Amino acid sequence: MTPTPQEAGAMRLAVNLTLQGAADLARTAEELGYAAVLAPEGFRSDAASLLGLVAGQTRRLALVSGVMQMPARPPGLAALTAATLDALSGGRFRLGLGISNPDVSRGWYGADADRPLGRTREYVEIVRRVLSGEPVVYRGRHYSVGDPAPVRLLTGPAPVDLPVYLGAVGPRNLRLAGEIADGWIGVFTSPEAVADAVGAITEGRKRAGKDLDGFDVLPCLPTAVGPDPATAADRLRGQYVYLMGMGDAERNVYCALARRLGHGRAAEELRARLAAGDRAGAGAALPVDLIDRTALIGPVPRIAERMAEYAGAGVTTLGIMVSAAAVAPEERLAILRGCAQALEKSGVAG
Repeated sequence: MTPTPQEAGAMRLAVNLTLQGAADLARTAEELGYAAVLAPEGFRSDAASLLGLVAGQTRRLALVSGVMQMPARPPGLAALTAATLDALSGGRFRLGLGISNPDVSRGWYGADADRPLGRTREYVEIVRRVLSGEPVVYRGRHYSVGDPAPVRLLTGPAPVDLPVYLGAVGPRNLRLAGEIADGWIGVFTSPEAVADAVGAITEGRKRAGKDLDGFDVLPCLPTAVGPDPATAADRLRGQYVYLMGMGDAERNVYCALARRLGHGRAAEELRARLAAGDRAGAGAALPVDLIDRTALIGPVPRIAERMAEYAGAGVTTLGIMVSAAAVAPEERLAILRGCAQALEKSGVAG
């Protein structure tokens, strides 16, 4: 199993892959000393296909599904996919799971999204039991598997020992992540919000009789490197519109996070302009402060300072979202290099 950043003793970097140029991004990240790559799953690509490609292109990087959407796969298939990717990568895979946005869950996968905590708990329990290699028969409130044929993994030597990460936002979800997972994947978050999340995760760890040792705190931040922070922020506006524009405004977790950060009016204006078909205006409605608090923007020294803030809040791996910047593929590679330099300047590098 790949060591976690806490075992290494300091904060390290990961990169969120894009479908276009995924192999180049992964190879460059490995050359620069990044610890991991994450493959997101959404409207643009699935996680397993990207990570299968990257498994054959790299030798050291941890491969994280960031995140596989639980409504898209029965838990038995998720375990089989995880075991396959782990075998292909020589034990480098980490299974990141998320319950998904309720509207996406219903619209894309035709799946219910009620009682997310109970669904997540059952799903992870089934996945872990399948990965143990034993025949699994499970009858839960939300998932039932193994009847009439028990689920048994035959991918390779059992058990398959790999970390499970959860994408989580609210306090109850974060406590659950601390209780049943090995890591947390966060998005759209400030250092202050990370510190609050770590507090909730710690409560969950205590509930399970564990501490934070070995638990990976992995927020993923939109990133744009450049001399002027405001200009860099402009390159990220499309990503914020994409995230905050999904589904119903009241159920959208990113709009809720914006409100929590004191930018509820900006979220309302974004949604109103988007509803009117004014996508550019929706992006322009976002204050630079909101982007700055939840992203890495500006020159390398400024980004280094921000990295130190995140490390101080409890981050063990910092995800660099090159996909968020509206730039060409070669410029995304430049973001990787700039962030590697920033980590060295930050004083928190492993």
